[in-house]
Amino acid sequence: MYNPRFEKDVFKRDVRNNVKTLFRKEVEEATPQQLFQAVSYAVKEAIIDDWLATQKQYEKDDPKTVYYMSMEFLLGRALGNNLINMTAYKEVKEALEEMGIDLNVIEDQEPDPALGNGGLGRLAACFLDSLATLGYASYGCGIRYRYGMFKQKIRDGYQVEAPDNWLKDGNPFELRRPEYAKEVRFGGNIRVEYDETGKTHFVQENYESVMAIPYDYPIVGYGNHIVNTLRIWDAEAIVDFQLDSFDRGDYHKAVEQENLAKNIVEVLYPNDNHIAGKELRLKQQYFFVSASIQAAITKFKKKHGDISKLPEKVTFQMNDTHPTVAVAELMRILLDEENLGWNEAWDITTKCCAYTNHTIMAEALEKWPIDLFSRLLPRIYQIIQEIDRRFVEQVRAQYPGNEEKVKKMAILMDGQVKMAHLAIVAGYSVNGVAKLHTEILKNQELKDFYQMMPEKFNNKTNGITQRRFLMHANPLLADWVTEKLGTKEWITDLSKMSGLKEWLDDEEALKEFMTIKFKNKERLAAYIKEHNGVEVDPRSIFDVQVKRLHEYKRQLLNILHVMYLYNQIKDHPEMSFYPKTYVFGAKASAGYIRAKEIIKLINSVADVINNDRSINGKLKVVFIEDYRVSNAELIFAAADISEQISTASKEASGTGNMKFMMNGAPTLGTMDGANVEIVDEVGIDNAFIFGLSADEVINYEQNGGYNPYDIYNNDPDIRRVVDQLVDGTYANGDKEMYRDLYNSLLNNQGGARADMYFILKDFRSYADAQARAMEAYKDTDKWAKMALKNTACCGKFSADRTIQEYVDDIWHLDHVVINEDELEY
Repeated sequence: MYNPRFEKDVFKRDVRNNVKTLFRKEVEEATPQQLFQAVSYAVKEAIIDDWLATQKQYEKDDPKTVYYMSMEFLLGRALGNNLINMTAYKEVKEALEEMGIDLNVIEDQEPDPALGNGGLGRLAACFLDSLATLGYASYGCGIRYRYGMFKQKIRDGYQVEAPDNWLKDGNPFELRRPEYAKEVRFGGNIRVEYDETGKTHFVQENYESVMAIPYDYPIVGYGNHIVNTLRIWDAEAIVDFQLDSFDRGDYHKAVEQENLAKNIVEVLYPNDNHIAGKELRLKQQYFFVSASIQAAITKFKKKHGDISKLPEKVTFQMNDTHPTVAVAELMRILLDEENLGWNEAWDITTKCCAYTNHTIMAEALEKWPIDLFSRLLPRIYQIIQEIDRRFVEQVRAQYPGNEEKVKKMAILMDGQVKMAHLAIVAGYSVNGVAKLHTEILKNQELKDFYQMMPEKFNNKTNGITQRRFLMHANPLLADWVTEKLGTKEWITDLSKMSGLKEWLDDEEALKEFMTIKFKNKERLAAYIKEHNGVEVDPRSIFDVQVKRLHEYKRQLLNILHVMYLYNQIKDHPEMSFYPKTYVFGAKASAGYIRAKEIIKLINSVADVINNDRSINGKLKVVFIEDYRVSNAELIFAAADISEQISTASKEASGTGNMKFMMNGAPTLGTMDGANVEIVDEVGIDNAFIFGLSADEVINYEQNGGYNPYDIYNNDPDIRRVVDQLVDGTYANGDKEMYRDLYNSLLNNQGGARADMYFILKDFRSYADAQARAMEAYKDTDKWAKMALKNTACCGKFSADRTIQEYVDDIWHLDHVVINEDELEY
């Protein structure tokens, strides 16, 4: 057994003691939530032994450390994943069964930590898992949000945002570390001083500040005793309550510091449709970045005297543009606190900072109004001004007389601070996250930077962790894979999955594989019945699109096609049609009105179709409320078809596509993001590809788009579906409810092109791909082979492979091993 603390008798005694000391109860009296807490604290005790051993080994080996800076870490539930990585899941399950406790029930008591929302945050979580599993020193650095983004409720088909109070029962796995607190300052003014040598010093005064308090969260490596740390920062007032202000009657002043601290960590991505939201978002970014870099330098200096050696031991990876202020904050500390000269500080900074770009869409590359930025972060702004001044000099020297080039590349331009430009100028590495994405960055969005500094650019195709998304999410398939491969090596080397190819022509193996899929579909059907009140047939095709809701991801194309199918069935009840269940899951950003309209449309269409008995259950539509990691695990395991239908050239990578593939769901999608590489691995015959290519989309965009009325006027099926948005069919006769969606497809509005995501342009091709997928599914043997081929070819898409590439090409970390014989329990 992996850990002596998981000897059954010892573990059961620990659980009983925890129930008694935490809740003054016996096990038999405890609620499921109390049992979850008691079990988690027993597991945590074992984790801490390895956590301590890891820190001792790091102190001894002094390895280079990566600080992975991210606004999001979408971890998912910890208990089950920790037990899997400690190789103790089955032992603990058995011990609990002997106590009359069901581990599955206990796991369901754990809330998903509300520390992220979409693929960016889930990728960060996968990367931390892989770093620990591969034995590399790392810290994840982020914010301890009290309410996350929001808990999504669907009321009358509309998304309603409710607070996600995930911490109400506490978080048993975290550790509060007030001894490592750091002060973070905002606003005020900068005073210039000169010392006796004539050296300039910049002093921030009249500022407001908060104390950043770290909470450490263990990241357990698989089977190697390595436990790394996710450090998430909470904010506390430096003076909780100013009694003198209160006594003078200035009640607002008395609590303003407390309110500042509270607001910073309240929610993920506050609505930034207004200046207060923008200011809060910038405060959040600077808050966790400043605290993290201060802590990293304090830790470095404790062991190393010479700050110039920082790049040998530390690298800061900026996960998208959100943490890019790290560049200027590191410069501030080196200049103002370490008293280095500009050139020396810049040399260190540009060897420590690296940048991952996660978007092709220009509007998603963060830009801040200069007046807001300079007021909130005055010293940081001064430093960025100097970085920009020096960089513009370089551009002018390389491209004399080309002021257009300066305008495109400057960090400060048009009243804005362009954070992606800052990251590229200062970072020693700039990577995209899929082969196609990186090429588009180099040839389109960041072309000028690539031409000037091509050595910085590289690709690191994203990956996922098989420990969570196969072992934990799909234990039936995981056990089957181990049995068929005759080894568990795939758990840490996903390329071993290719060994499943030898079973592609084995009828019995294919039958077993599809039986597992059916059982997972039954499990999801039960979840849907419980949460949606809708009966879905597990024998139907489960066609699934779950991801963040954004127009470029084209959930609208999907639901318009469902409306088209419904029309076909109603018009031709005799037609051959294999029953289909369309499953959607997505959150729309609170301020993203059109995305919320699409959610309402999906639910309205579902209401009409699911309640139409005349179609005999041929078609069902389900919108899964509050899509998150824990229900995603059920969904990936059950899906037959993986919908990856973004407008080509818009999706940087996607990682949901990889999770579906790993669980045996062929891709129905465009040649976009990592879909391209999935098709390379699995073969074009084992996917359903449709739509415009990335080059075709870019060409249309560069030439003003296309005229959707050409399609609307010439294709009566499409015209009918579009008209149903405004004829009241799905709105109880209300012809205006979906007018905006109708107009977005046909009419230029407010500077936005009609059908800017090419929904109508790709509609027919999409419908054809859907028809091909349905025909393929009818051939049971052919489909089983396609599904298994996807699982067998998923090896490239492990986060372990991605992280090893980061280590080899960007971070150059040192591998650390903990000797099991030296562990003390």
